[in-house]
Amino acid sequence: MSEMRGKVRTREEIISVFKDGMTIGVGGQAGAYMPWSLLDMLEESGVKHLTICSIDACNPGFAISRLIENGQVDRMLTTHIGTNPIASRMMLEGKLEIELSPMGSFIERMRAGGAGLGGILTKTGLGTDVEEGKQKVVIKGEEYLVEEAVHCDVALTRCRRADPLGNLAYHGTGTAGHPIIATCADISIVQVDLYCDLNEISPDEIKVPSIYTDMLYIGEHEANHLIGRIKADILGLEYNRDGGLA
Repeated sequence: MSEMRGKVRTREEIISVFKDGMTIGVGGQAGAYMPWSLLDMLEESGVKHLTICSIDACNPGFAISRLIENGQVDRMLTTHIGTNPIASRMMLEGKLEIELSPMGSFIERMRAGGAGLGGILTKTGLGTDVEEGKQKVVIKGEEYLVEEAVHCDVALTRCRRADPLGNLAYHGTGTAGHPIIATCADISIVQVDLYCDLNEISPDEIKVPSIYTDMLYIGEHEANHLIGRIKADILGLEYNRDGGLA
């Protein structure tokens, strides 16, 4: 640790954070721009009875799906599982509890959790199965659903740039969910593409201030698992998680 700067932590230190029964928020969507290295650590830790809060369940064999297939996940809060037939089957068999939330409501519930709010008011889901068992309120003659805020034990997200203090900057679609999910947990762990020195990130570029960040992980190299799998399918080859084709 002595040679490392700021909030950067080792793989072993991050793995030691994970405990059975945790609620874990995960950034990324459909296997794109996921915190792959952090998810590998979570899988390696072997912890079980997890609740995963993520936009989707990814595709079989990758990222969150590996945790599901390993039996590490008991419950998911998500917007859909349509890309993952394994998760769908486990739900129907009663092996995986799924709470489905409209995507906008999902993200706003995360944002509320990060802001210390109790929940949000929304019209989305009124008159549908989404409202079942939920409180409704009337404000100025308009009816709203009360959606509870989501606060996690640990958040696993990814950013384009970070400095030693843990100030985070993003690029492109990485700004969609990662900055919000990074704020809604007791321990926020961020995988960093580019580790910058102090003052290299302009204040107006910072999307998540350092007060939210607890740990940073700088990977030496990361294979793009989604692209690797597609290439393997095209070439009729086997694909391994280290990024190789055989």
